[in-house]
Amino acid sequence: MARTKIYDTAIKPETAVLVSVITPDTTEAKAHEYLEELAFLVETAGGVNKGIFTQKLAYPDRATFVGSGKLEEIKADIIAEEVDMVVFDDELSPSQLRNIEKEFQIKVLDRSNLILDIFARHAQTAQAKTQVELAQLQYVLPRLTRMWTHLERQRGGIGMRGPGESQIESDRRMILNKISLLKERLKQIDKQNETQRKNRGELIRAALVGYTNVGKSTIMNMVSKSDVLIENKLFATLDTTVRKVVIDNLPFLLSDTVGFIRKLPHHLVECFKSTLDEVREADILIHVVDISHPNFEDHIQAVNETLKELGALDKPVVTVFNKIDAYKAPVSETEEGEEVKVTLDDFRNSWMARNSDPAIFISATDKTNVEEFKERLYSIVVDLHNQRYPYNNLLY
Repeated sequence: MARTKIYDTAIKPETAVLVSVITPDTTEAKAHEYLEELAFLVETAGGVNKGIFTQKLAYPDRATFVGSGKLEEIKADIIAEEVDMVVFDDELSPSQLRNIEKEFQIKVLDRSNLILDIFARHAQTAQAKTQVELAQLQYVLPRLTRMWTHLERQRGGIGMRGPGESQIESDRRMILNKISLLKERLKQIDKQNETQRKNRGELIRAALVGYTNVGKSTIMNMVSKSDVLIENKLFATLDTTVRKVVIDNLPFLLSDTVGFIRKLPHHLVECFKSTLDEVREADILIHVVDISHPNFEDHIQAVNETLKELGALDKPVVTVFNKIDAYKAPVSETEEGEEVKVTLDDFRNSWMARNSDPAIFISATDKTNVEEFKERLYSIVVDLHNQRYPYNNLLY
């Protein structure tokens, strides 16, 4: 009897090394925090982190981002560990990308390209897919030259233009035409979405906003009893989800939006502005913060900066500090050398919690203080409803 040969069909994950330059504007601790986030992005994209390289420079090298010595060190590690790709924590210029790829002879990505890849994986609706494709083409356009380096030897001097150069021009025209087409398509989708929003009536709208992976989708499912995808990954939610919620017979709309992140490329924000129309048109913003993250204050700042860019900072905001079940009191030292722990109660009484009125501390996972959150949200919705419809405010 002939034996059946069994083949391992599992796809081996790509391995990566991460690279960052620490400039005088960035502390070493901050740079390592960004690298931890970059490692999480690589993991979300399906890769495996095999190492980290940092270099202190006054500013990134114009040709290769890092110095020649560090470049050789990274190259030696790539060969020794058989790494598949190198990921840089900042956006690389087209010339930097071309020079680094020529040196390493493997795939090189920067933070923007990695985020675009994750967006492409998670886009589900026609709108999100169109926005991702538009952002990808805008990213690729200035980097076309490096895609045709295999034809460099065929290029000549004046009067001897090789096929590589003419192919680049052809591709550039094709991409520009595609960009125009996608922008027109997005305008049509925006009109359809605007019609859908008008058809929802004049219900009060609340939008969940916050840094990526803070638990917005968990809160969405908890309040609206829906089944939005929940994963411990960055940008698990890319398409805006809107659900009708009824609390004590008062209906309102709740939307779950894409999470924000630091160093988010400007052109990505531009491409996704139509997706974030729910944020701009919301009556209430529910700013969800992962209080268990050691750098949640930076996350708050990053979200506020993005909201400012969207023109949505003037709306009523409910700040929800989520994941109190995972909170670990940070330890700091006084001038006398004594260790001091900032407990959750200490933070509740801090200036940040008091200024974030109304601040609520919950755990969406184990349902701690969830009823308090619903009551607070309901009272704000009622107030806004009564302001908008004073003639029937006795109903609620």
